[in-house]
Amino acid sequence: MGHSFPFLFTGLLTVLLTGCGPRETAVQSGNRTQTLHFGNLSEPTDLDPHVINSLQDFNIVLALFEGLTSYHPQEVTAVPGVARRWESSPDARTWTFHLREDAKWSNGDPLTAHDFVYAYRRMLSPKMASEYAYMLFPLRGAEAYLSGQTTDFSTVGVEVPDDHTLRLHLHHPVPYLPDLVAHSSWFPVHQATIEAHGAMDQRGSRWTRPGNLVGNGPFRLTAWKPNQFISVTRTPTYWDADKIHLNEIRFYPIESTASEEAAFRSGQLHLTTGVPIDKLAAYRTDPAMNQFLHQHTILATYYYRFNVRKPPLDDVRVRRALSLAIDREQLVSKVTLGGQVPARNLTPPGIAGYVAGDLISGDAAEARRLLAAAGFPEGKGFPAMEILFNTSDGHRRIAEAIQQMWQQELGIDIGLYNQEARVQSDSMREGNYTIARMAWVGDYLDPSTFLKLMTSDSGNNQTGWTHPDYDRLVAEAKQTVDQAERYQLYREAEQILIDESPIAPIYFYVNSRLIRPEVKGWYGNPLGIHPYKGVSLAPTE
Repeated sequence: MGHSFPFLFTGLLTVLLTGCGPRETAVQSGNRTQTLHFGNLSEPTDLDPHVINSLQDFNIVLALFEGLTSYHPQEVTAVPGVARRWESSPDARTWTFHLREDAKWSNGDPLTAHDFVYAYRRMLSPKMASEYAYMLFPLRGAEAYLSGQTTDFSTVGVEVPDDHTLRLHLHHPVPYLPDLVAHSSWFPVHQATIEAHGAMDQRGSRWTRPGNLVGNGPFRLTAWKPNQFISVTRTPTYWDADKIHLNEIRFYPIESTASEEAAFRSGQLHLTTGVPIDKLAAYRTDPAMNQFLHQHTILATYYYRFNVRKPPLDDVRVRRALSLAIDREQLVSKVTLGGQVPARNLTPPGIAGYVAGDLISGDAAEARRLLAAAGFPEGKGFPAMEILFNTSDGHRRIAEAIQQMWQQELGIDIGLYNQEARVQSDSMREGNYTIARMAWVGDYLDPSTFLKLMTSDSGNNQTGWTHPDYDRLVAEAKQTVDQAERYQLYREAEQILIDESPIAPIYFYVNSRLIRPEVKGWYGNPLGIHPYKGVSLAPTE
């Protein structure tokens, strides 16, 4: 969720099981039974809230688990979740959350503050190696525990005054903490279930399979048929079950937006995650089709990451040359066609009032000069490398356009290769790439959700790039209460990021999806995250 996300355009072909002969469509039967059919692009990497790292994974996990807080469906600000209320000390360093006494796990066990303590210990376990562990670094002592400086979890700032009170002690003020703890990295997990299927810090065990998984969200997992669908059904154990109108949600991993759109048109899906590039114009202009198209800005950035451990990408001049030779305006006007905005920095504009400005300055002539200075005049002698992207027509079109720009402007030939989203995620985590397509959507409404991404200790950095001044500025900003001063520190950090160019920002997203009019209570919002509470299906004639 921010979370990284193989999002907007992707491409593994999956066939929906539609049967044969005249019969109700999935949408028609879903309207009758309150079953939402959801195009979710990719097969999930996992359903473990402490392991997932994409928006598609989070869409499913959000149905199965709930944090201390949840998301307002339109503003994505914090609303009560497991915690019915909370308060902070005046310096925003101590937060007390009061948990609902009627909160339960899906097997009927009571949910207590101790479940959160167990979850945080698991999330910060060095063996867990969670990419999102840094989300818990505001907790006093969390970073030291993760790095192995101490093995005593009592040094981490988590306190349980009683079963229904959780107190968090932070080492710096976090005024947006209620928004932060809605993220899956802060979700509770059921200790007995996890340890019945392996060690506390074991990744990929069978505890997340149907019949095993015990969650605390409004739905429970009832089916997971790889590359076909995942089904979750309404559970009576959820504390606010009366507000859940859907009986079932089926998530379909259709990585091709063309296949997803075809499934939508044939009545197999209520909503999609994307729209094929070549169909956008028709959905915009045809009145019969326009009723289905929903577009809204989203706090997300599409970018290429460079593996600085692989020469010559260890040379900043090469990285800057590659970034400057990308014509972002041409890409959004001729290739992506979805109203995206060219990106000249990492952080999308207007996130809680923060604006970085256009930090990428220069042009193709400057790119050629830098490449020549690095020892590759007119591209001569430049080694073979490839752009890695998760399978999709849209990503391929963008990669082909950038490949052509680099050939034309710099005289270098870059190959292309694609992998299924889940495999690509593993390749990037293991450093098995030279250049890779990536995107990041904010996890909460603050610029830190983007700028913490590239710190040395971020599990989601995955470029091999580190810079002490960048780390220092981001750390200083964390300690700063004055917003204007904090934002200035972030701007200075972001300038270092662009000067060093371990990434090449390409565009800021506009989310385009298809939604049938029967779907009520579903809103576009800045994070692209939508809770299922309040969503219903009302058949239209």
